[in-house]
This record gives sequence, structure tokens and C-alpha cells, in this order.
Amino acid sequence: MNPAYATVDHVFTVPLDHSAPNGPDIQVFAREVVDPARVGERLPWLLYLQGGPGGKSPRPSAGSPSWLPQALKTHRVLLLDQRGTGRSTPVTARSAARFTSPAQLAAHLSHFRADAVVADAELIRRQLCGGQPWETLGQSYGGFITLTYLSQAPEGLRACYVTGGLPGLTATADDVYARTYPRVRDRVLDFYARYPDDAPRLRRIADLLATTEVHLPSGDRLTTRRLRTLGLALGMGDGFERLHWLLDESLDGDGELTDTFLHQVMALTGFTDNPLFAVMQETLYGQGAASSGWAASRALAGLPEFAEDADPLLLTGEMIYPWMFRDITGLRPFADAADLLAERADWPPLYDPHRLAANQVPLAAVVYHDDMYVDAALSLRTACEVGATRVWITNEWEHDGVTASGGRVLARLMDLAADRA
Repeated sequence: MNPAYATVDHVFTVPLDHSAPNGPDIQVFAREVVDPARVGERLPWLLYLQGGPGGKSPRPSAGSPSWLPQALKTHRVLLLDQRGTGRSTPVTARSAARFTSPAQLAAHLSHFRADAVVADAELIRRQLCGGQPWETLGQSYGGFITLTYLSQAPEGLRACYVTGGLPGLTATADDVYARTYPRVRDRVLDFYARYPDDAPRLRRIADLLATTEVHLPSGDRLTTRRLRTLGLALGMGDGFERLHWLLDESLDGDGELTDTFLHQVMALTGFTDNPLFAVMQETLYGQGAASSGWAASRALAGLPEFAEDADPLLLTGEMIYPWMFRDITGLRPFADAADLLAERADWPPLYDPHRLAANQVPLAAVVYHDDMYVDAALSLRTACEVGATRVWITNEWEHDGVTASGGRVLARLMDLAADRA
């Protein structure tokens, strides 16, 4: 039996700081994937840009990720572990602990934003594709990277597909969270409407945590504020069910939290595999003189309906808070450096509005009408500000539609970019 896919592993040496090419190097890993029947053919390349930040590319298996068979009908795919993730000189709690000062670590982490990922991609493209332009598929944060790519190196791109990831070009972290919290509130209330017993169950757990010291298997104390971060899952197509079944096994007959529940909460909220998701979350919006200043935390303080003693208990979403870097074992080595990144007010721009307005690279994007993570209104404004852009708006899928659709989302975007739809 032939394998589902033919794969080739690639490792590239790139500068940590592309503006200082003679400085320290890091390794960037990417996996080439092709239909085994087409290995010898000259096929166009499709670079996959994973969401996150801090998410490594998917590891292919038969039919997974579900969009891959669709892509392989026409393309040779490159699954990139963005710098700091997966096998690309990963940033971990252990590696962070080796730095001698928070300032040194913060300086190191400043080289892991979208502009550096684009510079890596261009170096890889020139080595792998002989200088020929390629296409990109950007999921969520991968769409943010796509807009940076179109701003900095459009000559490297033949067409771009973005799924749930058109950023506001000038939106600050404050702008983003002002829009995000109401959507998270509505999503939590929708969850409670579907599973009415889960609202009192979560309140019961929160009351237990307020009066009893409960520890996760990692040794971290489980607090109500950490419990509430489970709301992150609610923006995915299966998020309601995943959270419901987690809560279904949360309490034993004596009213105590089960080992199963505690283990799963530890894994879901520990950031062991992707600390960059937490460390870099608000730096996504850093451009120019505005610091993020822990924008999500400041916004939360002004929302009494999100108070821990409010009823119903509202969960939080894709927000990162300064307390996480003291309470969570996997994030503690980053704590002081994260504060420095939050205070930084001299970030270089990620998007070039003038160049994007004149863009001629076909860009096809799906905007999910009810997206909990990426504001649809900001995405549609960006679509009007970027040349050669075609947008499909749908509420058929949630934020993970490119995977949940089994390749249909990607197929339609390819048709849009080629003017076939």
C-alpha cells in the first residue's frame, strides 16, 4: 500500500535578527508534502502559515489535516514550523530560563513576530523554489502574517488564501479587546443556553476553588481565573461540545474535582507546548509608539459582568493576562520579559497601508461572520483597504472552518483567487 503522502523534511539556518545577518543563527524546520503519484512533477508550491502565534504546523497523516488532500490535487505543500515552534529552535520554558536577564530574553523574543516569519519564508523560498513565487494559505494568525508578507515582499507571492485571519491594519490591542469581550460574552451565554446545567456546574466549581486550595498535577494552584480561560475553546466548531464533556466529568460523587478533570485543565491551560502563544499575543498589535500595556487585563477591569463573583460566571477567550506568568509553571520564566514586551512602545510596523492598497497579488479570504477571535468588521474594513482582494463571508463555519469543512473552504478560496467563483 502506498503512503498517503510523500514527505521530505527540510532544515534551514536563518539569522535570529534578519537586520543583523552576521549575528546568532536559529534553525527553521519545514516539511514538504506531495501526492505520492506526483512526486516527480513540477508543481506550484503552497506555503502553509499556521495560526497562533506559537502554533507549529500540523503533522500530516491519512486525510489530516482535512484541507491537505484538496491542496495536494494541484500543489506541493510546505508545512512550516514558524520560528520558535515545533522543530524550529523552539522557545520553551527551559530555553527561556537560560537567559541571564529579563531584558536579554525580551530582546530575543522581539524577533519572533510576523515580520521575522516573513523574512524566514523569503529565505526559504529562494533556496527551495529557485526564486519562483509561491502561494500561501494563512489560518487565523497566519492571515496576519500574510498581510505582513504582502507589505514586505509581495514579489514572493503568486496568490494568497486567508481563513479567518484578516487583521485590522491600524487596530491597537485596545481596539481589538474592546470588540472581543462582547463577542466572548455572547458566546458563553450561547453555550449556557445549549447546556443549561453547565452554568451552575461552573459556578459550583468556582465557589469550590474560592474556598479550597486545589492543585493541578503540575503543582500549580487551580484558581477561578485560570478556570475561566477554558472559554478559549468556544470559538471553534466543536468547542461547545469539548467544554461540555470536560465539565461532565468534573465532579465526583463527593463534590470534589476529579483527577481526570484536573489533568485535562492542566493540559489545556498550561502552555507547555506553545508558550509563544501567551508571550507574543499582544505584540501582534504592536506598531509604532503605542504599547499594549496588558490591554486585555485593563479592558477586563472595566467590565463588571466579567467579575469572578458575577452570575452567570463568564469565561474568557483569547486573552492573555499578566497573572498567568506568575501562576502557570510553563510561563514563569517569561514573566519579567513579558512585562517588558507589554511596555515596549517602539515596535516596527507590520503592515504598509500604501503598498497594500496598491497590491496586485490575488488575495482570497473567508471571513467568518460570528468569529469569536477575529473581528469580522475589522476584517471587512481591511478587505476594502487591500487591492486585489476578494472576500467570502459565511456563518456556516466557526474559526476552524478550513479544517472543519474538509477542504471545501480552501477549494472555494482557490476559485475566488483564480476568478472562477
